[in-house]
Amino acid sequence: MTATDICFWPATEIARCIRTKELTAREVMEAHYDQIERYNPTVNAIVSLLDRDEALGLADDADHQLNSGGTIGPLHGLPIAHKDLHETRGMRTTFGSPLYRDYVPDFDCLVVERLRAAGGITIGKTNVPEFGAGSHTFNPVFGTTRNPFDVTKSAGGSSGGAGAALASGMLPIADGGDSGGSLRNPGNFNNVVGFRPSPGRVPSWPSKDAWAGLTVKGPMARTVGDVALMLSVMAGPDHRAPISISSAPPDYRGRLERDFRGVRIAWSSDLGGLPVEPQVTAAIESQLTAFESVGCIIEEATPNFDGADEAYEILRSASFALSGRERLRNHRELLKETVIWNIEDGLKRTAEEVAWAHETRTLTYHRVRQFLSGYEFFLCPVNQVAPFDAKLEYPRSIGEIEMDNYVAWMRSASRITLTGLPAISVPCSFTPQGLPVGIQIVGRWQSDLSVLQLAHAFEQCTQRWKRRPSMCESIDR
Repeated sequence: MTATDICFWPATEIARCIRTKELTAREVMEAHYDQIERYNPTVNAIVSLLDRDEALGLADDADHQLNSGGTIGPLHGLPIAHKDLHETRGMRTTFGSPLYRDYVPDFDCLVVERLRAAGGITIGKTNVPEFGAGSHTFNPVFGTTRNPFDVTKSAGGSSGGAGAALASGMLPIADGGDSGGSLRNPGNFNNVVGFRPSPGRVPSWPSKDAWAGLTVKGPMARTVGDVALMLSVMAGPDHRAPISISSAPPDYRGRLERDFRGVRIAWSSDLGGLPVEPQVTAAIESQLTAFESVGCIIEEATPNFDGADEAYEILRSASFALSGRERLRNHRELLKETVIWNIEDGLKRTAEEVAWAHETRTLTYHRVRQFLSGYEFFLCPVNQVAPFDAKLEYPRSIGEIEMDNYVAWMRSASRITLTGLPAISVPCSFTPQGLPVGIQIVGRWQSDLSVLQLAHAFEQCTQRWKRRPSMCESIDR
């Protein structure tokens, strides 16, 4: 075993070794900082990084707490960097915007608060697109995050820094958020796991619209077990988030094993007519037998998503108008064009259009709910494209079909967002060029645990999560 090997262990194993004193938190921190020094200059995933000595001092504090018999949490001693959209006390939080280049919050957002309370050691932030707009991570403050499997390609977004850091062994766990796929897309692009929980499962605070559920917070990691570990501390009610699920969360960590014999699953390669690159479809279909091997019955079927794309884009634009209208009014010259477009699109929408979008969202939910009365799960692509050129702002077309706007290529994820159902991206296969392709598993209403269980069963069969980027293999072996 080398120090680098530790960086690719499951977080559950690292946490266990710290608890049993087989490893010290300092050793874990040193290994991850070595990895950051090797790869972050190329990948550009972690930003606002703590000084190494300061991070090691925090690790020493964690070791002292353990050795003195103090109470420790499930994440005790694990290094973590928080998404740069998540306010982090005492640490620069830029939102990827020049407007917030020097902003240092004096509080933690709820997710950061819980991860720190569980023993995670904050060492920095993970890079994002400007204000999280788009599923390709670049901004004028820190630049572009690159995919560790091919540094000429996108790492996805908006949790792209998190995905790339996990894939290259710079972090064992990371947090993120998801509206149109911002946990699932970078999970897919980087051969890691990104889980979009049910709205309210992981409370969100602060928020300008506490009643909204289009965007959720959630965990990212290299394995489903690690995601379950994180969810066990991120989930649970909070009075600051009125839509938070009031019941105590189950123990996600200890309940991933399940018998799937006879479970019916629907598979759709295009969610009812979306353009999808053939290499993406081929990669996923090559692994569908893994579900059959655990006893599932797979049928090709697709729910009705009529109107879902337009409804999502109207509600997304309304959300941008809410959060960004003052920035547009006062600092237009500092905003990127796609952010300006999304805010202006929201401001020009009529009450009738927004009402139609809410009605269509409700209809979509009920159509998919009824569809899932005959199937327990729905399988589909996470993304319609494989990781694309990092120099592009976004894919302008898929095959011969032009994309209407900068989020149109993400509809395989945003259609699922509109339903409010839990969904996960789990490593599935690779293109002939060696680029990762994940599969999206969607579950029934608030069936977060069931989604994790099926993802875990698939992961155990395929073991695709173990494949490291070649840039790491060439140096580490």
